[in-house]
Amino acid sequence: MKDITHHFGTLYHPVSALVIYQANDDDNRDTYVEHFDMDKNGNPINAHPLSEREAKILANSLNTGKEKSKAFLKPESILPTHVLYVNPIEKGSVIWYTKAKKTKLFFTKSLEIPNGTANVPAMLWMASKQHLTVFALTSDKRPTEKTVLYHAPFFNVYENGSVCMGTVNVDIKNSVSVEEFIQAWENYFFNSRFSHLNHNPTNSNCVNLWKELVNTDKPFPKEILKKTSKTLKNLLL
Repeated sequence: MKDITHHFGTLYHPVSALVIYQANDDDNRDTYVEHFDMDKNGNPINAHPLSEREAKILANSLNTGKEKSKAFLKPESILPTHVLYVNPIEKGSVIWYTKAKKTKLFFTKSLEIPNGTANVPAMLWMASKQHLTVFALTSDKRPTEKTVLYHAPFFNVYENGSVCMGTVNVDIKNSVSVEEFIQAWENYFFNSRFSHLNHNPTNSNCVNLWKELVNTDKPFPKEILKKTSKTLKNLLL
């Protein structure tokens, strides 16, 4: 005979049961919970009042079920227009873009760049639960597959766009919505301290660039962005 048990789904066995009793009295609705163990044939045995320890186990089980019922990377409503791609299966990943904006930036003292706000270019982001990749864009328009990507003009970013998060404790939950996921990664990136260059990401001196931009209203000079060999389509392959 051929063993086909590996085709079966997960098999669950009864291990315990709860019976809830309530007083049949309009003036007295006291409730009593009785816990039963199950024997190997699935018959209830060993009836006893539900203990505090068993109640805690039950509560934790219900919380876990509630957590799992909220799908990973499920949008809270209509999918936001700045989201370009969502893959909720396996490790999960999202690709989105942000328009040019002014934001708070932090630098290590060794760079001699003051912390403060500065205008940053439009950006393309790609993230999984543990990894972030960023690129720069020259337009605020929604990217297409043919959109050319530029090196992100920031410290802590490798030539391939991968971000070195250093000592940042990345903690993306298993039940996070796509909106929460995006907000978490943007916060991780901009609220961490820029500390070192992994390559020269611009056509100018990166340190001097941010010294000139931080705590001013100067727009980000898009002409200094350095083009990569990638388009958005390359990220989707």
